[in-house]
Amino acid sequence: MAARAGTLSTAGRPAAAGRDPEPERRGSAPIRVRLDELLADRGLTLTELSERVGITVVNLSILKNGRARAIRFSTLAGLCAELGCQPGDLLTYQPGPDASAPEPG
Repeated sequence: MAARAGTLSTAGRPAAAGRDPEPERRGSAPIRVRLDELLADRGLTLTELSERVGITVVNLSILKNGRARAIRFSTLAGLCAELGCQPGDLLTYQPGPDASAPEPG
């Protein structure tokens, strides 16, 4: 099934019978979405942002709550344009305590 532009793939889908969803969570990237902070700074609600960008409130909520597994560049560009920010303002990398430092090179 092809995804519509602006849709998010989520880890929040129900697990198939007999399938453990935990490995997906353990392997997820340590990326944090700062949508709450950016909305608060700009005095916007999720509903207002949804209407302005053309992304459903449900998909924005999935992104905001850290359950998104992917984001289209077009979605990221639309959010940044409306929020007046750069992708690095919206997404941050926070490695866990067991993450090793990258090798110099």
